[in-house]
Amino acid sequence: MALCEAEKTFVLHGVEENFRIDGREREDYRPMELETNIVAHAFGSARLRLANTDVLVAVKLEVDAPFPEKPREGKLEFFVDCSANATPDFEGRGGEDLAVEISNCLASAYKSPQVFDLTKLCILKGHKCWKIFVDILLLECGGNLYDAVSIAVKTALWDTRIPLVRSVTVDGSNIDMDVSDELHDCQKLDVSGAPIMVTVCKIGEQCIVDPNVAEEQCSVGAVVIAVSRDKFSTVLQTGSGSLHPQTLLESLQMGQKVAHRLSEALSETLEEVKKSANQDVGFLR
Repeated sequence: MALCEAEKTFVLHGVEENFRIDGREREDYRPMELETNIVAHAFGSARLRLANTDVLVAVKLEVDAPFPEKPREGKLEFFVDCSANATPDFEGRGGEDLAVEISNCLASAYKSPQVFDLTKLCILKGHKCWKIFVDILLLECGGNLYDAVSIAVKTALWDTRIPLVRSVTVDGSNIDMDVSDELHDCQKLDVSGAPIMVTVCKIGEQCIVDPNVAEEQCSVGAVVIAVSRDKFSTVLQTGSGSLHPQTLLESLQMGQKVAHRLSEALSETLEEVKKSANQDVGFLR
């Protein structure tokens, strides 16, 4: 969807007046709908709909050997697939660069042990650990992919169940593990520190969050801010424009405030999901 100059001017004036084209204010998000435990053969899954943006995340597990320099830690990998049906821009190999950028941003955001403790995935120091694969499928793109992906990933990890290892037997170079196959004999991941990403776009002289497709076209610069427990875990500048240092500082402050609000809303929503037996739950309406 390409906007003409008149349409861009209309969007810009709305942002200046703190009344965007869909009726939101500059720091407001569109309604979200969250669903968990929807992929039958995954260890955890979630689907998030943020207006016209639709993201599906599935978590898989396998037993692996830890990195030699990190013998007490497990592994966490992200893979992003941009469906060709999501937007015409993804046809052919059009979504590859974006997929790599999103997966790298997630890896950077989850890198710190204060954000996600990989030692909880250790089975036998230096020999065996759990490796988590987080597969992300972009089903539809209606703007603000990073924020939607981060919330869906955090929710899928919250939904993930790690099988309990009852015993480990070491016989020379052979290692035998007794892994429980009981559905309820498992442990949950601690995602309390998992980051929430907030995309802050500058349109005209003002900054907004949760840009739709039209607003993304009007943006002169944008920054993605990953926040964990009110601290920044990574910052990524996106788009072709640049931001003035003062604008960047204001964007970081806005992103931190909005991420805190989002994190609280998500925590409340996950509690509702837990009580409602994994039914669809909407939030930020």
